[in-house]
Amino acid sequence: MNRIYSDYREPIEVQDAGQRQDPNPLHEAERPREKLINAGPAAMSDMELLTILLNGGIRDDPENTRAQTLLERLDQEKGIPLVKELSLVTGVGKIKACSIVAMLEFGRRRWGATGTRIKHPQDIYTLIRHHADRRQERFICLSLNGAHEVLAVRIVTIGLVNRTIVHPREVFADPILDRASAVIVAHNHPSGQLIPSAEDDEITRRLQAAAEILGLHFLDHLIFSETTYFSYRQTSRL
Repeated sequence: MNRIYSDYREPIEVQDAGQRQDPNPLHEAERPREKLINAGPAAMSDMELLTILLNGGIRDDPENTRAQTLLERLDQEKGIPLVKELSLVTGVGKIKACSIVAMLEFGRRRWGATGTRIKHPQDIYTLIRHHADRRQERFICLSLNGAHEVLAVRIVTIGLVNRTIVHPREVFADPILDRASAVIVAHNHPSGQLIPSAEDDEITRRLQAAAEILGLHFLDHLIFSETTYFSYRQTSRL
């Protein structure tokens, strides 16, 4: 052992450099905080961002469990949850819930999807790709005005590992309240396989028919992964 001294402090024993072990098993560049600093927020997954907010900078830290629980809760919310509701999530508490809710509202005001004009399927993918790392399917609906500007982006249902149960009334209930002129739907494939299934085709036909009855323009259905997407409109399947 070596001994080191600091002004106004008692001697402190420290291990030799060769004996010290890094408590973080990840390479520095893979740690959430370092990744945020070096690569920027767009390169971060939702899980990594929440891990940082919960004061856990290491993926293997217990904070990761809290981040997962919080992420699942937020995915089920149509809007920003109340502090008293979020504080009930295990390990969050009122003070941390205040910080999270304030962050969500500030982000919504400054950089929310509202007003984004959809001109190409890539524009849709840019807004929703952060959902691609979820272990279960998320079925998402975008409400748009007559100029194809986004009014809202919502998760309609959360399915099983590879199957989401979708009903037109659940998909179109909020767009009607939004006074939307058009809608876009999308869902992630956790497997990464983007070829539409027979069920995907059936859901698309049902939603397109229902939208026509309601007077809504059904613009597209995207199936997406962490790296790319499949567009029904772009492939002339709508």
